[in-house]
Amino acid sequence: MPAPSDDSDLGFTHRRRKNGDVEVLHHGRLAATLRGADAQDLLQALDADDPGAAQQLMARLTGNYKRGNERTASEHPRNRRR
Repeated sequence: MPAPSDDSDLGFTHRRRKNGDVEVLHHGRLAATLRGADAQDLLQALDADDPGAAQQLMARLTGNYKRGNERTASEHPRNRRR
């Protein structure tokens, strides 16, 4: 696995299987398996996009991305450190 080169590298990689499936890996661990049209769409998007956009796309597909509410949630009384 290549070393992170900048902030746009979120640790996602992919590999194509002989049967046409695409495995999306996060830090070397399987995060999602795409089949059929979904796999082909991902491969086309990865070929067309820049590396940062490809990382964001794979994060969205696996559901592993920030939703923008982390600060709000950490300030909620139930989540405050005692």
